[in-house]
Amino acid sequence: MFKKTLLSAVVALGLGGNAFAAGDAGHIEDIAFSFEGVFGKYDQHQVQRGLQVYTEVCSACHGLNLVAYRNLSDEGGVTLPVDQVKAYAAQFETFDPELDDYRPAIPSDYFGSSNDENAPDLSLMAKARAGFHGPYGSGINQLFRGMGGPEYIVAILNGYTGEEKEQAGTILYENTAFPGGWISMAPPLFDEAVEFEPAHDNDVHHLSEDVATFLMWAAEPKLMDRKKAGLVAVIFLTFMAVMLYLTNKKLWAKAKRKD
Repeated sequence: MFKKTLLSAVVALGLGGNAFAAGDAGHIEDIAFSFEGVFGKYDQHQVQRGLQVYTEVCSACHGLNLVAYRNLSDEGGVTLPVDQVKAYAAQFETFDPELDDYRPAIPSDYFGSSNDENAPDLSLMAKARAGFHGPYGSGINQLFRGMGGPEYIVAILNGYTGEEKEQAGTILYENTAFPGGWISMAPPLFDEAVEFEPAHDNDVHHLSEDVATFLMWAAEPKLMDRKKAGLVAVIFLTFMAVMLYLTNKKLWAKAKRKD
């Protein structure tokens, strides 16, 4: 079971409100995520690893205000057993207005708001950011590569160069993916920041891909259902188009032969 370790030395982030500011992204690389494409689907193990990265690192500052703990048991995503969801939720506390006090969270509760007022909520971050634009802001790249929200997150987490500067009393960190090249969020990940069981690659690149996959699931948990519904609709419309064409041919056959 995942443990909530805040890793305060790593994620005591001095976040500015522009930590994930909108705008043209810097250097963003396309990543072949499993959920992309018409027949793509979430990699359950990767989403679970991403949940662990979020829990042990990101949750120290960032919230998931639109995600309920019970969603972790939904099919097609994290898909944890109900008993594990209950145990996971119980690790956290939530304020209960009826009790006017804090109590252990239950599956129907939500992850909650960000702990840092300057740290953006991550519930919809993977859908709110676009990694691919152009050419010339036309957005044509998005037709072939998708919006690129998860790629943007991965690029941000991997884009730190190690350079720092102070500006108006705030420490900024050079980041090749962030618009403008400097970001107020300190590097949140480092190699082996999270230990997986069973063991899995846990360098910064793999950790960032895992948490980006989890955040994509958080932003669109019903992605698999939407794709299935879309596929059924396309098949149905194709069948109807063929039937209407054949019907039209049959109805007008005699009239056309007279001509």
